[in-house]
Amino acid sequence: MNPVLAHSDLPHGLPDFGAISDADFLPAFETAMADHLAEVDAIASNPDTPTFANTIAALEFSGRSLARASGVFFNLVGPDTNPTRNEIAQQLSTRLTDHGNEIALDPRLFARISELYAQIETLDLTEPQRRLLARRYRDAVRSGAGRQSPDQDEMRTISSRLAYLTTAFSQRILDDTNASAVLVESVAELDGLSAGEIAAARRAAIDAGHGSGHLLTLELPTSQSVLTSLSDPAVRRRIFDASVRRCSRGNDFDTRELVLEIVTLRARRAHLLGYRDHAEYVIAEETAPGPAAVETLLRELAASATRAAEREIAQLDTSDGPIGPADLTYRLVRERRSQAAVPLDDFADYCELDTVIENGVFHAAKVLYGLRFTPRPDLPAYHPDVRVWEVFDESDTSIGLFLGDYYARPSKRGGAWMNNIVDQSAVLGDRPIVVNVLNLTEPDAGEPCLLTMDQLTTLFHEFGHALHGLLSAVDYPSQSGTSVPRDFVEFPSQVNEMWALHPDVLANYARHHRTGTAIPAELAEAARESVRTESAHSTVEYLAAAILDLAWHRVTVDDTVTDVEAFEARVLTDAGLDPELIPPRYRSAYFNHVFGGGYSAGYYSYIWSEVLDAETEQWFLAEGGLRRESGSRFAASTLSRGDSVDPLVAHQGLIGRTARIEPLLLRRGLLEVPGSA
Repeated sequence: MNPVLAHSDLPHGLPDFGAISDADFLPAFETAMADHLAEVDAIASNPDTPTFANTIAALEFSGRSLARASGVFFNLVGPDTNPTRNEIAQQLSTRLTDHGNEIALDPRLFARISELYAQIETLDLTEPQRRLLARRYRDAVRSGAGRQSPDQDEMRTISSRLAYLTTAFSQRILDDTNASAVLVESVAELDGLSAGEIAAARRAAIDAGHGSGHLLTLELPTSQSVLTSLSDPAVRRRIFDASVRRCSRGNDFDTRELVLEIVTLRARRAHLLGYRDHAEYVIAEETAPGPAAVETLLRELAASATRAAEREIAQLDTSDGPIGPADLTYRLVRERRSQAAVPLDDFADYCELDTVIENGVFHAAKVLYGLRFTPRPDLPAYHPDVRVWEVFDESDTSIGLFLGDYYARPSKRGGAWMNNIVDQSAVLGDRPIVVNVLNLTEPDAGEPCLLTMDQLTTLFHEFGHALHGLLSAVDYPSQSGTSVPRDFVEFPSQVNEMWALHPDVLANYARHHRTGTAIPAELAEAARESVRTESAHSTVEYLAAAILDLAWHRVTVDDTVTDVEAFEARVLTDAGLDPELIPPRYRSAYFNHVFGGGYSAGYYSYIWSEVLDAETEQWFLAEGGLRRESGSRFAASTLSRGDSVDPLVAHQGLIGRTARIEPLLLRRGLLEVPGSA
């Protein structure tokens, strides 16, 4: 049997990655898709009266081989791709889309689903079953079922083309991000970087085939973390220019024509389905009431954040010359250091990766949720850098597997994310297999991997997504874990960030990587204070990207956009932002979240979810902080429920009311006091 589809005797069906070759993937998908279509045909042609069991549940549990193949392959493409896998992904992008359309647009199947949906108020269904039926009906309608043949045909063509374009977009970004790395010949030009960072840059140069020099690889966002440390302004400008010019230089990696075609096709699809634009089409399925409400929130926050950023910049020392976009984060960090009673330069010495994972991330999960993580070096992973843990609950029952993939490599796309290889389902007896992916610089052999404040936060953030998957306790796999509205999915991960610097957690992991001494109390408090006074610059960066995303997806079929940069500049200027001094976190040409990933018209979700997160943090603190009882309540209301309940109703039940925006404004320093300067 094809090893991609073969039953695995490993815990929880962990794929035997060592037995799988790239040549196995396409045959596995062909078999799995054929089997799935046969299963769906049996459901659609069933002569019996439609019931939830013989139609909706049957559809839910069909295509398990396809789910397995997808869980294996698409987990590999992000963190460990190669030219063969890229080509397979490009082929599958259209074939899987066509496969999904063939099912969604089957008139026999849609008739059965529609008949059940018309009776949804009278059928004896549980809440998860009602939500599953309603979702299946809406998904079919949003795919074009019920439309006449010409529209359906066009919908199929659009969906297939979009699948191709978004996959190509992601691949070009990875290629150009690797190609845009900056080679620095003199080590003196790296003044400000740590010895570990300099060694990593030299190793990157060797790996890339350079006989000399140091290679500074790029991160996915516009702002590059090394810009906060490099003292040489010329080197900072080289790195900044390389970052902002990605995918827009007229070469093979240029994505601007992809952006314009993607936007046009998304607008056309929305029009065919009766929506004004793609944003309206997307947000109809989210917790936000509509694009207008999102736009109002983003613009109001942008106005406050811009004023705060202007105050920040006005305080900066300009004796070294005018401040350009390549200098801003460097000057902001330098200003913070000059004002800080306790400098944070030594904080990373107390944040060694393995210690933080075991005594910080896992410790908090044990106290809050009763979880235990046991290393399983005997289990196969998809790359030598990947570690595997088996996860147990308080009754010593194995509830799933957790894989950690922390180090950057050329085959891995930028950023950080969580992925499921297997979704939890009580009915199927499937336990989750969850992966966390980061892009930390791998240290030299024998040297520690020390985390910056941002990296520490990211580690806890992504583990919040992992907890959402690991603690899932639902019947239906499509409702498990992070299968919630896009503007809710970031909420649990943002909540988990609060434990990174919580006194009880920090005290458990923050030991000097050489001496083992505990972090000084004043340094720990300085770290917490730095988070409480987050730079307005980073808020403006994020909001600019969110506003840009929404603007692209408010384009209608009657609008014509021909120049990506001109559109971008107009949108940001109209919003009162200065894209020259503070560019958006992602410019359009390398905005993978929205043109290559699943966040189109949804990048606002981070700040939307943060409203809930800020309230929930206050709730946890009011309940006593790191307590098992509070963790149990949060898991019961949110982490275990996935999309089997209305997530906003569940959150209101947790905190006892509707979330307010004031805690978020206070956290980000945007709650202005009347009469203040």
